[in-house]
Amino acid sequence: MKLGYIGLGLMGKSMARNLLKAGYEVTVHNRSRGAVAELVAEGAIEAHSPKEVAANADVIFLNLPDGPDVELVIFGADGIAENARAGLLVVDNSTIAPATTRDLNARLGALGMELLDAPVSGGDIGAAKGTLTIMVGATEAAFAKVLPAFEAMGKSITLVGEAGAGQIAKVANQMMVAAQMTAMGELMILAQKAGADVEKVIQAIRGGAAQCWALDVKPDRLLAGNREPGFKAYMQAKDLHIVMDTAKEYGVPAPVTAAATQLFDSMLANGWRNQDNSGVIGVIEKLANETLTTK
Repeated sequence: MKLGYIGLGLMGKSMARNLLKAGYEVTVHNRSRGAVAELVAEGAIEAHSPKEVAANADVIFLNLPDGPDVELVIFGADGIAENARAGLLVVDNSTIAPATTRDLNARLGALGMELLDAPVSGGDIGAAKGTLTIMVGATEAAFAKVLPAFEAMGKSITLVGEAGAGQIAKVANQMMVAAQMTAMGELMILAQKAGADVEKVIQAIRGGAAQCWALDVKPDRLLAGNREPGFKAYMQAKDLHIVMDTAKEYGVPAPVTAAATQLFDSMLANGWRNQDNSGVIGVIEKLANETLTTK
């Protein structure tokens, strides 16, 4: 099975690298060429367009910023569809709207191809270690074909349902992530302003009902003054707007996520778009007039 990977950003480059480590032939393409050169030096095959990737792959993975980018790579000039052939699978690791995924899958189906929506969770650490959570919307046959490649990139891989179901799972994931990040920022600033040792507060509550991935991974970085991504704030904000649009589409109230969306939008307004999503604590700092003390 020959693979392609398009979109070699913070996550995509590590995911493509893990496919190479697993022994796959991987053809790679990216608008900025530095990541391409890096992976070619590790054994990947260079391509200069999505069309060229499609000529040399049975399964093509995408990791792109948003729905319009995915559509352009598939159906734009020199896109994947220009080398369409029956049985070609396109696996979208991006986070895009479920409705967009279903539309793209239908259009690819008319060409004999199939789109698997397979958004991921676990950040840059999970991408580098090959321990991502992968949520998949696909037919059972397509899922079975791609599963060995998924296993090279992730440790928790779930076929959620048909096309779009993976993105619905990612919507749910991002609701929880945003709630964790904002609550963590609030509790850390409250603990400090109230005179407690923030590090010890985190240590205490990690062992109880408040235990979660955010508290396990992020406080030590924040207390060390590290707000480098991880997962960039502008991407978290983009995902939250997808969440709110999807909630509106199905008539589901999402007041907690709505508040989190405003906080992440405030990060962008303050010029912090490229900080880690845990950097939302900076908005709480400004509102509380209290700066987290670092080690």
